[in-house]
Amino acid sequence: MCGIAGIIRRGNPGNIGKEMTSMLRSLKHRGPDSTGFAVYGSPGENQCVMRFKVAEQEDVSKGFDIHQQIKNRRALVNSRLIEMGVEILTEEEATEYAFRYTFNFDGDMRRVADYIEDIDNVEIMSLGEGLELIKDLGDADVVSEQYNLGTFNGSHAIGHTRMATESDVDIRSAHPYWAYPFNDVSVVHNGQLTNYWGWRRALEHRGHRFMSNCDSELIAVYLADKMDRGIDLEEAMHDSLEELDGVFTYVVATSDRLGMAKDLMAAKPMVLYESEDFVALASEEVAIRSIFPHEIDTYDPYEGEVRVWQR
Repeated sequence: MCGIAGIIRRGNPGNIGKEMTSMLRSLKHRGPDSTGFAVYGSPGENQCVMRFKVAEQEDVSKGFDIHQQIKNRRALVNSRLIEMGVEILTEEEATEYAFRYTFNFDGDMRRVADYIEDIDNVEIMSLGEGLELIKDLGDADVVSEQYNLGTFNGSHAIGHTRMATESDVDIRSAHPYWAYPFNDVSVVHNGQLTNYWGWRRALEHRGHRFMSNCDSELIAVYLADKMDRGIDLEEAMHDSLEELDGVFTYVVATSDRLGMAKDLMAAKPMVLYESEDFVALASEEVAIRSIFPHEIDTYDPYEGEVRVWQR
C-alpha cells in the first residue's frame, strides 16, 4: 500500500524535518516496515553533502566482527575521499552504520561516487548540494529521532512509509531513491511498474547503475537521465505517463522543485493543498492536516495529471 508525501515552502525555509515527520506519522498505517525522508537544505556555498551507510541495521547485532568491519569501511571511505582530492569539512555519525559528510570538491563527482561505492557494503544514500536522503527501518518517529530530523531547516522534502510486498525489509529496499549519480534528484512512489526490466536494461545500456530491484528507483533514474539530456522536469514527467506502464503515483524533488505525477488510471491516491506559502501533498488528507492547525481546502488530482512547483 505505502504512503507518500511532499511539501515545498514557496518563501522562507522552515523546519521541514519536523513537518515531514508529522506527515509520515499520519501515514504509518500505510507502511510500518520502513520510513524515508529526502530533505533539501543549504549546506553552504560550493559545499556538497554525502549521506552513506556501511552496513544494514540488522548487521550491528552480529557481534564484534561487524563493529570492526564498520570501522574499517568508514576508514576506507575517508582514505579514498582524500585520495581523490576531496577536502572533508565535517563528519557526523548518525548511527553506528550511517554517516553524514560535508566536503569541498570541484572535480568529477561521479568518479568520487563510483570509487566510494566500489568498497564492499558501502552505499551512498545521497550526494548533492542540497539533498540529504535518510531512510531506515521503523516508523516516522523512530527514524526522525534516530537521525535528528526534528530540527532540520530547509525548503522542501518528500517522504515515504513502506509496506514491503515484493522485496526485503532492509534499508536498501526502502524509499526514497536518489538518482545516482545526479545531484539532488529523489523520488517516492506508490504503485507498480510492469515494464520495469525493459526500462532498466535500456538505462543500464546508457551507463546508469541500480542499487536495488525496486521499480521506484527506476523512476528516479529515468527522470534524471531525461533532464541530463536537456529535457525539462515537467516534460520528462509527462513522458513518463506514456512510457512507464503500470499503476502509479509518484513525487519527485530536485534542488529547487517539487513535482507529482498520477498515471492515466489514477488508481493510487493523492491529495493536494496549495497556498501562497506552501504546497503539501500526500496519499491521505490526514497527513496534510497534521501540519496545518487551521481549516484548509484540499483536492484530488485528475488521472494523467502532472504538477510541478518551484520553491
